[in-house]
Amino acid sequence: MTSIPTIQLNDGHDIPQLGYGVFRVPPADTERTVSEALEVGYRHIDTAAIYGNEEGVGAAIEKSGIPRHEIFLTTKLWNDRHEGDEPRAALGESLEKLRTDFVDLYLIHWPTPARDNYLHAWEKLIELRDATLARSIGVSNFLVPHLEKIVASTGVIPAVDQIELHPAYQRRDIAEWAAAHGVAIEAWGPLGQGKYDLFSLEPVHAASVAHGKTPAQVVLRWHLQKGFVVFPKSVRIERLRKNLAVFDFTLSDAEIAAIDDLDSADGSGRVGSHPDDVN
Repeated sequence: MTSIPTIQLNDGHDIPQLGYGVFRVPPADTERTVSEALEVGYRHIDTAAIYGNEEGVGAAIEKSGIPRHEIFLTTKLWNDRHEGDEPRAALGESLEKLRTDFVDLYLIHWPTPARDNYLHAWEKLIELRDATLARSIGVSNFLVPHLEKIVASTGVIPAVDQIELHPAYQRRDIAEWAAAHGVAIEAWGPLGQGKYDLFSLEPVHAASVAHGKTPAQVVLRWHLQKGFVVFPKSVRIERLRKNLAVFDFTLSDAEIAAIDDLDSADGSGRVGSHPDDVN
């Protein structure tokens, strides 16, 4: 079984650097795919309330027989649950569906800046962490101004910011802020979500040929060597295995630099929604 490296979060907890994400995995397929992911060696599962598949994740973990403390489990607070004591109620619902007493990481899914209540949501997540319902807390899709606001107001730095990030859309402003404040970056859409063709680009293709790996494996390896946490999604067990087979080769500094140069400075590489537009 592949040994997946971990990185230490700023609160002292360790997170597996490669996990399995269930975004857009149909609820009817989730228990099977998560069970297969656990079977082949994944120990980090990323879900969210809005995905509608927390029940399948929980069933797979419970039936796996793997001790709960050996699995790193993430879920997220949806945009309509920021106010009042809704974050606590929402997490309670997620815990019930996931069949667990705690999550390893709880994230605010989007800042929804037009509503301007993400600071209140962050204050509630701090309470949930202190109540040991979430071991670590963080955010998702937060831009630098959002991050600065919650830290200035509470003094609590998120453990994680989960953002769209791939070679053509590297969000260096966020990555630099995160590095300066000890925040781990998790990359969603790490392969361009099939909407941005990374695999035919010369630096990726050249590294694929040089190392005898698929272009997807090269891109995942780039993420890992950059220090990002990554969780590609697949519903096929053979692809799950391939996504794990990225620890037996190393990209050279020149290969990393060439892939770095694929970044679209104008933001044209973005394939998902802009955080300021999700409200």
